[in-house]
Amino acid sequence: MHIKYFLVLAVLGSFILTSCAGDDIPESEGKPVEELYSEATMAMEGKKYKEATRLFEEVERQHPYSQWATRAELMAAYASYKDLRYDEAILALDRFIELHPGNRDIDYALYLKGLCFYEQISDVARDQAMTSEALDAFNVLIRRFPESQYSRDSIFKRDLTLDHLAGKEMEIGRYYMNRNQINAAINRFRTVITEYQTTTHTPEALHRLVESYMTLGLKDEATRVAAVLGYNYPGSKWYEDSFKLLDAGQRAQLLKDRSWVDKTVDSLFKPD
Repeated sequence: MHIKYFLVLAVLGSFILTSCAGDDIPESEGKPVEELYSEATMAMEGKKYKEATRLFEEVERQHPYSQWATRAELMAAYASYKDLRYDEAILALDRFIELHPGNRDIDYALYLKGLCFYEQISDVARDQAMTSEALDAFNVLIRRFPESQYSRDSIFKRDLTLDHLAGKEMEIGRYYMNRNQINAAINRFRTVITEYQTTTHTPEALHRLVESYMTLGLKDEATRVAAVLGYNYPGSKWYEDSFKLLDAGQRAQLLKDRSWVDKTVDSLFKPD
């Protein structure tokens, strides 16, 4: 998945003069940049990620104006990421993105930042701060570099984060429903429909709205949402469940004239 890392290793072949063998990495102070970068790369290959981070940072510190310095910044962040030191990786990536906005690897830096958040996503029962951060990072990459080789995977992961966030809203909405806090539940289900409409949770959110409106005795609203649900998800179990909740008059209205309401999901909560 991390194509840039392997490309960097391939590029090294044309530049690195020597590599240090053995497990012990010698003192780095005052070494030629090629040798120091080689040691950092060897540490990466040996999965000595903390040492690799240190050595890549030494490349930048000792040789800030060399052709290796900028690449070493990104590789130091990658080494931290591989070592699951996500906070350190994110700080390094933010610095790289700020200092080198026009770098040819900026798309990869944005992608790697997204991964740092994405791999910390917890289940829907817990706080979703990391999910939101991952979504923001992937959106930046997709918006700025739609043709990047990393955008396709970012789109896939972005969709998963959206589904995760929608799932959190559904969990809270069901929690409120179980405690008969119907208006609070409605707000959560509306959020799924307005902000996460493309996720897999939308049919259930529509059904829960029908259920909530029926509980409150708001039959017209329930019928309207049921019509939208049936039009957009006609084979869904959620539509079947919603249809069962309606009384005979509401069912007749749905079946008799399907043109009586705008059935787009967006139409449900158009601003006044």
